[in-house]
Amino acid sequence: MNLYRYLLILLVFTINVVNAQHDAGRNAVKFLAKGDFDKTLEALEKEAKTSNSPLNVSEKWFITAMVHSQKNEVDKAYHAAMKALDTGIRPERFFMSHGGVFTNLYKYKKFRKWMKANESALIHGPLLGSVTATSANFWVRTSKESKVTVELIEETTNKRIVSNVFKTKRDTDYTTIVEVSGLNSNAAYRYDVLVNGKKLSKNFQFKTFPSQLKPAVFELAFGGGSGYTEKNEYMWNTMNSFNPLATLLLGDNVYIDDPEHSLTDYYCYYRRQSRPEFREYVGSNSIYSIYDDHDFGDNDIIPGPEIETPMWKREVWNIFKQNWNNPGYGGGEKQPGCWYDYYIGDVHFIMLDTRYYRDLDNGNMLGNVQKEWLFKTLKSSKGKFKILASSVPWSPGVKPKSKDTWDGYSDQREEIFSFIGDNTIEGIVLLAADRHRSDFRKIERPNGYQLYEAMSSRLTNVHVHSLMEKAKGSEFLMGYNEDCSFGYLKFNTEKSDPEIIYQIINIDGEMVDERRIRLSQLTFKE
Repeated sequence: MNLYRYLLILLVFTINVVNAQHDAGRNAVKFLAKGDFDKTLEALEKEAKTSNSPLNVSEKWFITAMVHSQKNEVDKAYHAAMKALDTGIRPERFFMSHGGVFTNLYKYKKFRKWMKANESALIHGPLLGSVTATSANFWVRTSKESKVTVELIEETTNKRIVSNVFKTKRDTDYTTIVEVSGLNSNAAYRYDVLVNGKKLSKNFQFKTFPSQLKPAVFELAFGGGSGYTEKNEYMWNTMNSFNPLATLLLGDNVYIDDPEHSLTDYYCYYRRQSRPEFREYVGSNSIYSIYDDHDFGDNDIIPGPEIETPMWKREVWNIFKQNWNNPGYGGGEKQPGCWYDYYIGDVHFIMLDTRYYRDLDNGNMLGNVQKEWLFKTLKSSKGKFKILASSVPWSPGVKPKSKDTWDGYSDQREEIFSFIGDNTIEGIVLLAADRHRSDFRKIERPNGYQLYEAMSSRLTNVHVHSLMEKAKGSEFLMGYNEDCSFGYLKFNTEKSDPEIIYQIINIDGEMVDERRIRLSQLTFKE
């Protein structure tokens, strides 16, 4: 690692970065993860008063219980735990085994009695993912090592399918992914999760994808910027009311900002996964996720091209894998990452990892392995539309004076765009997150067709970014930042001129604006 990159990394971790999405609970747990109990309690008092995402009383008592349990002050820990439960904390939050934060509390007789009366074998999930025309995967977390199966009923035929048995294990934080195949395409299913033979989930429903490479009509949601903000968690209910076939979460899906301490990761994931609105949503919508700076490292992190440097990279990646349900994770153990691709009908989705191998010195956003994978994937794609999803914006000028977007890696951006032109790859549409707003932009190209980019990254965040209507290098077509919002894409490839309609939907379910892209706009003219 050269001196310049080392200093960049050092700055990120030594300067007290002001987090755009303030989170009093997470910030307190960051002190706890370092073993500083006094600062943890001080942060609960101080930051709860200054946060733009106020800490409710139950969360305050929950973290207080964590502190006293760690200090082996079990009477105080038990008192705080009961206060947390009385004021509304979800019981499953106390089954957070990672890091041993509640080990001492678990030994306390009164709390053991409470656990026995309140333990649910299914702690988190199901989280639906990796759906295809003929298969689906179901992620769950249990309270201890367990056997898990999924039972499905096809709506039209009442055909019953029972999965194989999968086991949750301690070394994966009691998570597993149940895989089910042999399903019918474009079919509606009901399902239940069984833990050790007992039905524990509610009666969830989902729909398989249209047959691969066949024309189709479908809708999906996308966005990023979903820091934990209690007053905005009803966004998941709003999105659920649209019943999308799939959802793309494009980074900053939780705000952790503490890659060196896995306790903070688990705290942030458990807190979101315990929200009933989130559980309801992800149980019925196939979720596809990539990370960005706040759920991979820290603000605007540039970790460099090495696999094992900084030392926390692989552990953060492993925790990410434990908490999502994607069809792929980069090149696997030998080449960690979160890039992968999949089809819905004849639309090809290509998800990119813009963080793990980011190298500002050499202008390399993706790393060489991922870049070569991207070129090969683009060249062999059979999709009418090819959706190229990045966690940070492609469009020039949308984050002035910053090198965190593709502006900081403009040579590689041009290399990708030129590859598209040189190989006459048609139907490219760009997606991105990161900026706390929703907007739609056009990028002029000297040869070939204009590129369109749909951006959305304020699902639940309080913090907001301006619309950048006069950004140099890209044209603003529509945008919204008055409240939380998500992007909604309506695909119709059955038309003679296939189209995508991009809608901006606010947190209250109101359609703010929309634009249409036709495939004929994304082709090379003679």
